Amino acid sequence: MELKAVIVEDEANSREILRNYLAKYCENITLLGEGATIEEGLKEIKKHQPDLVLLDVEMPFGNAFDLLDKIPGRTFETIFVTAYNQYAMDALNHHAAYYLMKPINIDELIKAVDYVRAIKEKENALEGQVLQARHMGAEGKITLPQQDGFQVLDVSDIYFCKADDNYTEIYLEKKKIVVSKTLKYFEEVLQPYSFARIHKSYLVNVTEVVKYKKGKGGSVVLSNGKELSVSASKKADLLSYFQ
Repeated sequence: MELKAVIVEDEANSREILRNYLAKYCENITLLGEGATIEEGLKEIKKHQPDLVLLDVEMPFGNAFDLLDKIPGRTFETIFVTAYNQYAMDALNHHAAYYLMKPINIDELIKAVDYVRAIKEKENALEGQVLQARHMGAEGKITLPQQDGFQVLDVSDIYFCKADDNYTEIYLEKKKIVVSKTLKYFEEVLQPYSFARIHKSYLVNVTEVVKYKKGKGGSVVLSNGKELSVSASKKADLLSYFQ
């Protein structure tokens, strides 16, 4: 995959070396911006939303850790590039992907960039997917993609799902989560569990149904007091859960 990168380094010569090495030796990486100070680095990062930031530790009026502390919800990976090895533990505590010592070894730079690429490819493989957790002890859970990663959700916490064009609103006890997947998609994902499609707009957790009201299709009342319409064509499917 193509990586978007930003360099934050106060020495012009070091920025030039990194720029040239990235262009010559690292495939599929685009350098979008450079900064010589913490403030310039923050500006470039916010502007370009990179996948990777190559970051010197010591800079005027602060250091790399001051910069990272200003971006608590960051989604980019960091490669530290420094002449000082005493910062390695601090880099680890700030979740650095790699720690390169100056002068830069080209093979190590290639390895560092490839390592970040592997991380981002794994993240992208999950992006936009809703997956059932399959590890031991994780039965009955699904993951919901979010902008900054994904949320793990107990299926039993879902009261119902509501269609909203190509999106689905997932209703929990105290909040609603919107996911860019169709209700049909969730109908298939939740098929192993007790979820019934009661309407073109609703997929309901049958274990939360406390009352059914008669009618052409009728309606169901959930344990949280929410009442949802049942279409006539889906009535038999719903009632089959209670026979």
